[in-house]
Amino acid sequence: MAKLLDGKQVVAALNERLSADVLKLKENNVEPTLAIVRVGEREDDIAYERGAVKRCETIGVTVKKVLLDGNVSQDELLAEIQKLNADSSVHGVLLFRPLPKHIDDNTVRNALCPTKDVDGITDSSLAGVFASVSTGFPPCTPQACMEILDYFGVETTGKKAVVIGRSLVVGKPAAIMLIQKNATVTVCHTKTVDMPAVCREADILIVAAGRAKVVNEPYFRPGQIVIDVGINVDEEGKLCGDVNFEDAEKIVEGITPVPGGVGTVTTSVLVKHVIEAAKRM
Repeated sequence: MAKLLDGKQVVAALNERLSADVLKLKENNVEPTLAIVRVGEREDDIAYERGAVKRCETIGVTVKKVLLDGNVSQDELLAEIQKLNADSSVHGVLLFRPLPKHIDDNTVRNALCPTKDVDGITDSSLAGVFASVSTGFPPCTPQACMEILDYFGVETTGKKAVVIGRSLVVGKPAAIMLIQKNATVTVCHTKTVDMPAVCREADILIVAAGRAKVVNEPYFRPGQIVIDVGINVDEEGKLCGDVNFEDAEKIVEGITPVPGGVGTVTTSVLVKHVIEAAKRM
């Protein structure tokens, strides 16, 4: 039976540390503030917004919402972002994407000041991840994976790590972060030959495949640590990951649950980035 890498434990430790940081900032008359920019009424955006606001309230970070109609023009959205860039009381900005089809994503996300880009969506922030410099912040989800590995004392130096998925949101940043932690990293994708065999070689397996329970028994071996990034709904209407949890649990050494794993930690990482941005400013 695998050890459950419970995100709630990681969140509790992060929140305690972050709350102390907020108190110190407020003693110096700095009130860490997150601005949330949401265009339209996507249910998943609203759900994440609700969780982010609750986590901010728990830790003591102020939230400012910029809620725009789904038909807002690109120029109007850019004007709101420029206001936030210029507002010294706002330390971090969370821009929900995907944006409506009539808005150019590249133009809008790169209009955001990298120093306030707390979810790593600008090209400058991503370049900072790849170059190992603190220009902006890394994307919150792969950073959450690293927080889980750190909290549970998972050794990465010299270990073989496999990342399934090559997106700029999770896969590629996660691979670079693992390299920075001295792991030897392989990235798998849709063109990988015999992916299960590649994954069985991994000491650490991070799965961001984007399909429910697609990673199953042939991918695992004893001793592995499995981090499941996926969030899906199965045939029974229940939340599940990209990993078949029942298959993995009886083989591997440790695994994150879904729900209650990476997603739980991600919102705390977002708040952590806001606090770090406030410290830098």
